[in-house]
Amino acid sequence: MAVSNDSTSEVLFIHQQMFQVALTEGPLSKVSVATIMSLFFTYLNAIMVYTIWSKPVLKETPRYILFTHMLLNDSIQLIVTSMLYIFSLSFFKLITFACAFLVFVSSTTFNNAPLNLAVMSLERYVAIRFPLRHAEIATQKRTHIAIGAIWFMGSINFIIDLIYGVVMDSNFLTSQIFCTRERLFKRPWQADVLQGFYIFYFVSVTVIILFTYISIMITARSISSNKDSAAKAHKTVLLHIIQLGLCLTSFLYSIIERAAAMAGSSILFMDLRYLNYLFVLILPRCLSPLIYGLRDEAVCPLLMHYFRCAKGKRKSTVNVH
Repeated sequence: MAVSNDSTSEVLFIHQQMFQVALTEGPLSKVSVATIMSLFFTYLNAIMVYTIWSKPVLKETPRYILFTHMLLNDSIQLIVTSMLYIFSLSFFKLITFACAFLVFVSSTTFNNAPLNLAVMSLERYVAIRFPLRHAEIATQKRTHIAIGAIWFMGSINFIIDLIYGVVMDSNFLTSQIFCTRERLFKRPWQADVLQGFYIFYFVSVTVIILFTYISIMITARSISSNKDSAAKAHKTVLLHIIQLGLCLTSFLYSIIERAAAMAGSSILFMDLRYLNYLFVLILPRCLSPLIYGLRDEAVCPLLMHYFRCAKGKRKSTVNVH
């Protein structure tokens, strides 16, 4: 089984082992920028979560429960992805069990992001199309069940691959490997299944978000009352579409990285790999607080209050529309 795994790895990961660049001042400064960027936005997300949890009316509202989950999910994604990037840059090997845990968290949170956007869009759809039944349909319990379903759907493919690896090789979790998602594959067809899963997964999410966007847009034009709420929901779902597009760019990461490696220049490879990691993989995960928090009338004043270390006058009441 080890021979088969090695041959598969040679095909899938040669671009990660072609070059080994010494961690001099230049590469270290780049890693520092990426790490500081991830930590800053994780800190900003933490302030946002604290802001929401500081007000029971926000903490108990399904829309903000989903928003909080998105912030926590993105924060975990930023931290774990930064760790994996540092490990790959330093060619650091991990025991497969530890690698599997990190990759599980990274891949699941990656998959969770668009699913969470789809559920948030559906919640806005219910709020606008069925305003009188919104409180009945979008309850706290159902919101938590939806979050559980998001984690199940986001992790199912990885769990299947992990179980298959353990069944096929009893020593699978005890060997040392360069820690990447593909390194955990035992057969080439698993990579094809993963790509098929991604295509089905993102096409489904795109259809859901476009459906809610068009439905809310039609409703906003037809109703004579509550046009402001419909217009805000319309803009929110439009932002969901934009962020979904940013999530889709993450799939270009491995393609760009392989193409850079095939160029044959170690310096070019490492530079493009860094820019690819920073702008394609990390930046889309840093936009949640900027896209949603700063434009939310209920959250923004509180966020500014806590971001300034609770200095200045605090808004005592919060209105949720």
